[in-house]
Formats: sequence, C-alpha cells, structure tokens
Amino acid sequence: MNYRQEKPYATWILLIFTLGIFAAETISGGSQNINTLLVFGAKTTNLIQEGQWWRLITPMFVHIGVLHILMNGFSIYYVGQILEPMVGHVRFLFIYFISGIMGNLASFAFGSVNAISAGASTSLFGLFAAFLALAIIYKENRFLGELGKSFLGLIVINLALDLTMSGIDIWGHIGGAIGGFLTGLALGLPGIKRPKPIFRILALVIIAVISYYMYIKGMMV
Repeated sequence: MNYRQEKPYATWILLIFTLGIFAAETISGGSQNINTLLVFGAKTTNLIQEGQWWRLITPMFVHIGVLHILMNGFSIYYVGQILEPMVGHVRFLFIYFISGIMGNLASFAFGSVNAISAGASTSLFGLFAAFLALAIIYKENRFLGELGKSFLGLIVINLALDLTMSGIDIWGHIGGAIGGFLTGLALGLPGIKRPKPIFRILALVIIAVISYYMYIKGMMV
C-alpha cells in the first residue's frame, strides 16, 4: 500500500489559519486575555446555552498563550504529515472537525460550567484515535498496527497527565478521542478494503446519538 500519494495541503491550511487566529488574538489584546478569548470564540457554557452554538466549533482554532499554540501547532503539523496522505484531504478534515466538535460537546456536557476552554487538542486527540481505528480495521497490516499502538499509548499518557494538571479540559480530550475513533471506523482508507457499510453507518449513528445527548445534557446544566 502506498500511503503517501497526496501532499498534506489541508494540514498546512489548518496550521496557517490557526497561527493567523493566534496572531490576531495577540494583536487584539493578548491570547490570555479573557475578553479577547471570548471575542475569538473560546468555549464557555453559559454563552452556548444562550444560543451561541458556534462556540462548539471555534474553540479548536483559539489558543491560550504561546506554549499552548507551539505545542498544538507542532502536533497539527506532525500528525497531519502522517495521517492526511493516508486518508486524503476530505477525510482528514472530516476527522479533524468531528473530533473537535465532539470534544467541545463533551466539555460542554461534563466540564466545569465556569471554565473557558480553547485549543486544537480536542481535534488532535481525535487524530490520534483515528490511527487506532485504522489499526483495528486493517489489523493484518503491521505498519498500521504499530501506528495504532503508538498513538494509543500517546492518548493514555496524555490523559494520565491531564489528571495531574490543573486547567486542563480532560473531557474535551476524551470527547475528541471518541469522535476521532468513531469517524476513523466509519471512513477507513480510500481505495482499500473498507468496513462493511452496516458498520460504517452504525459508527455514524453512534456519533450522532452521543453528540445529541451531550448537547442536551449541556443545555440542562
């Protein structure tokens, strides 16, 4: 199998756009200024409950501080260089956005009501988990199996670290990982044996059901 048939254009676009948003935050008052973060679309429960549903999408492009953008920016570049050429531009973006939205929904439903959260890590955990899904689908492929093990270890280590650190939105990471895993199961790899349609449909239905449940739960907090 040739996994590197396409350049990771979507990764570069996401990275450039995310860096541009961070630059705009910095110019507009600072990336650690609460008012600036809210203007640029950071997630906060009460504003989503008031109807600002776009805050389930925009937080994946907003970052808090230089270290935050450096870590997530490097991760977008590194993981995108591997995954996007394998799955293609459209599938890669689909995994990225579904993971980010489900991560923000999980934060909305189960996270702290008063917390402001932002960052691409919801999407990144989904990209990590997508490798695990591909390893399960194509279990006969050693390369994908090794990738799946590596990224599963990365998910476990990061979630363990989340438990020891303050100010980390662990629910966003868990939701993102679930979203990426299910989306990876639904999509598979292009041009290669893919999951049976019933399993692909089931994965998409589960995504929809979980997302709806988390949205309703968040609205009732």
